[in-house]
Amino acid sequence: MIVVDEKSTLPSWKAVKAALQSFDRAGLLGLVQDLYAVDKDNRAFLHARLGLGSDQLARFKMIISRSICPDLMRSRSVSISRAKKAIGDYKKAIGEPVGLAELSIFYCEEAFSFLGSCGFEDERYLVALIRMYDQSVKRVLDLPVAEQRAYAKRLGNLRSRARPVGWGIADELNSIWYAADLDEYDEY
Repeated sequence: MIVVDEKSTLPSWKAVKAALQSFDRAGLLGLVQDLYAVDKDNRAFLHARLGLGSDQLARFKMIISRSICPDLMRSRSVSISRAKKAIGDYKKAIGEPVGLAELSIFYCEEAFSFLGSCGFEDERYLVALIRMYDQSVKRVLDLPVAEQRAYAKRLGNLRSRARPVGWGIADELNSIWYAADLDEYDEY
């Protein structure tokens, strides 16, 4: 009996790219149309990549909100990975630094809303929140100085929202804040 490694039988991007070389313009458009029709994530990706629609971040924010701040009365569950995937999908589709800063801060804001409304105490959730705050700070510092102030203010507000949560969350956020030397924005 021969055992085949499943990974080696899967086509690679190289194989897909070679197959696409045989397509003409109409064939490529038809393929993209089929991909668009088959999956809402593909539609969202194309809308974002092509700059279609008035709010490029709305769909990504909706996914983050539903994943990080779910409606427990409707038996919805928390999904950190789905929220992070939304940010990753935005990064692949557009990857604008301002949008990445907005989405990562929005993630933190939604997480604190959830924690404030139900007292959720899951260590993985809290660790993911701290990591996302750290990413948010880094993303804000990567923005032009003129664009940093509004985002830094929101990051500062998150530090004050962390106080009632406990678990040392406020201390962690303060540590990240001061290590990033954001003192000039401090309104804490």
